[in-house]
Amino acid sequence: MNTNALADEELEQIKRYQDFTTIDWIQDSILERNRRLQDAKRNSAAGYGPRTASWFFAQARRAIHAGQSWFVVSLVGVCIGLNAAIISIVTEWLSDLKMGYCSDGWWLDQNFCCWEIEGGDTDVCDSWHPWSTVSTARGFVYTAFAGTFAFVAAHLVRSLAKYAAGSGISEIKCILAGFTMQGFLGFTTFFVKSITLPLVIASGLSVGKEGPSVHVACCIGYFVATMFKRFAQSEGKMREVVTAASAAGVAVAFGSPIGGVLFSIEEMSHAFSIRTMWRSFFCALMATVTLAAMNPFRTGKLVLFQVTYDRDWHFFEIIFFVILGIFGGLYGALVIKFNLQVATFRRKYLAKHGVAEAVFLALITALIGYPNRFLRIDMTESMAVLFRECDGDVDNICETATQWRIANSLILATVIRIILVILSYGAKVPAGIFVPSMAIGATFGRTVGIIVRAMYRTYPQSGIFAWCDPNVPCITPGTYAFLGAAAALSGIMRITVTVVVIMFELTGALTYILPTMIVLLVTKAVGDMLGVNGIADEMIRFNGFPFLEKEDHAFGVDVSAVMKHELHVLTETGMMVQDIERVLAATDVKGFPIVSTDGFRTLIGYIGRTELLFVLERFRKVREVNDETPCSFKSSGAGGHQHLGMDEDANANVFESASSSEGLQFWPWVNQTPMTVSPQLPLEIVMQLFKRMGPRVILVEDHGMLTGLVTVKDVLTFIATEKFDHDPSFEERGGLDGLLEELWRLTTGVTEQIRNWGRRFRGR
Repeated sequence: MNTNALADEELEQIKRYQDFTTIDWIQDSILERNRRLQDAKRNSAAGYGPRTASWFFAQARRAIHAGQSWFVVSLVGVCIGLNAAIISIVTEWLSDLKMGYCSDGWWLDQNFCCWEIEGGDTDVCDSWHPWSTVSTARGFVYTAFAGTFAFVAAHLVRSLAKYAAGSGISEIKCILAGFTMQGFLGFTTFFVKSITLPLVIASGLSVGKEGPSVHVACCIGYFVATMFKRFAQSEGKMREVVTAASAAGVAVAFGSPIGGVLFSIEEMSHAFSIRTMWRSFFCALMATVTLAAMNPFRTGKLVLFQVTYDRDWHFFEIIFFVILGIFGGLYGALVIKFNLQVATFRRKYLAKHGVAEAVFLALITALIGYPNRFLRIDMTESMAVLFRECDGDVDNICETATQWRIANSLILATVIRIILVILSYGAKVPAGIFVPSMAIGATFGRTVGIIVRAMYRTYPQSGIFAWCDPNVPCITPGTYAFLGAAAALSGIMRITVTVVVIMFELTGALTYILPTMIVLLVTKAVGDMLGVNGIADEMIRFNGFPFLEKEDHAFGVDVSAVMKHELHVLTETGMMVQDIERVLAATDVKGFPIVSTDGFRTLIGYIGRTELLFVLERFRKVREVNDETPCSFKSSGAGGHQHLGMDEDANANVFESASSSEGLQFWPWVNQTPMTVSPQLPLEIVMQLFKRMGPRVILVEDHGMLTGLVTVKDVLTFIATEKFDHDPSFEERGGLDGLLEELWRLTTGVTEQIRNWGRRFRGR
């Protein structure tokens, strides 16, 4: 038997984490440190001196090793850029397919079909053919395509990859914090979500592709990194790659590499080192360059709604900017509150009807949205229209004669899309909320811009408008749409700096940084007053994931009020194999504290459940073990190695030496220095230890005596059950969930009554 190979295999087996468990980042750091020490020791033993030829080989090996991380993030960025370009092209084609087809090639969308004609105007483009010249028939075809796309997408998600549903940002935040979800970043999830995402967007559902694009990017990062042993063995290095991939996902979604990096810092990751920041930026840059080279929109721009503003703003407009900020804060609070109620209803009644729900929502959205121009076209295309400056030669959105009709359509589109977003986000299809929120903010902002411009044209020389230069357009409604989109995005995600940078990179206009900051500060203030978190954090709470928020909390209690007092422990000596197996069979805990046998419960160490099971199995392969075989967790005093901290020489004979004639010695796998705290330590500090150092469990000892332990789930349970300092809300009095339940009961009752009438009729 090759003992070295066996030891390496066992270490990898011990290291692996089970599904829906948390990663112990301290343990992972120990593993990574030991690998570095073993590599250094191996190089030293090989005789890589400065006068040997092998020394040059060693230097080259170190250079390759150092550059491997940059190569991996570069490869990840290129793959993300290619995938984003393909998804954008397919999405545009499917969206235009609902309206017509190209006679020059069925695979061409409207822009490619009419690329020789400025604006792709179908009235003068002979190659583009609408499905019918009758408006009613076109609406029927539009609705049929929408329902078909939604059905195919929902069916593929339900049948092949359940994790492909939703946005994925909430789950990725938990994964980056150390929560294991097997398959969430797998190839099947990536493949299904890449296929279904264009279908969902083309179906017209009020959902976006930006959130799912982050999930797809993280799947690519995870898949590429697993092909390199160095990353596959280290959870810490894998986290760096996934973090960099999330930045690249936002970068290709908005054409904003710096905004993508800031999004990862502000929203995604708890621990963000300088090294991770640079790699995230490099990955985002590679993805953006690749997307620009692909040029999916044939405009030279990275996103469809990218614009450039040449006009300046006026200080009196701050009044209206504040209105947009208030709208963003109210919008975020409204959608988050009611969407959670819809999610509760969906979980209770529609869990088995995901496909039917998606098709129903797509059909309703198409039927309601088709008559309204701003609901009928794709949301990114709608924003491209709403963001425009009025130069006099664009379409009728800037014509004075039709401004009030357009304003009415915009208000109606705002209200309808808010309702549709509340109902659609969380359906069992790939669904994001970035672009729908921006589209809602854009329609509302454009409405405000039209009203302000009408006020200026009516009273050009009075009041605040007297400062305007009559030779230059004073009010630019497109900028109001732009700022409204920023406010809505900030309100729903509760991020500020990232949105400022993304909006700046979209426009390239330094002059509009200050208005954007003003709008977002007002949005944040309104959100803070209403006491709402971002929708990603709220969905984490709703799903019960073990995730601690970044903000500090002052609960005024010690860790002794939260910790578990009744523990399953192992004694240092005096246990037999049957005793250990009995404890393992009777419990499902992830690890066991080890205490002394003198009755004082002096803490000796800690051993994980996975390690204990694996070591027992290996002992049985090395020697004969029966139920009466004694087991010892006591250190031999020879400077023993902590669990997973053995060097290569110790690994070679570890099982043979630990299985002596006196019994089985478990001490090499015992963590003899687990993280411990005093029972009087404030809970806020313990939360900081979990967030910054990432242990799976913290033991509580009082003067060396074990008194309890605490995990992230214990902290979250305490927060959920103990902190109720608010008045009964609309939701607690029934809320939208109660209203939906009443509608559901009414619908099912009417349906059952119709069925009974049908049976009676057939019986006659």
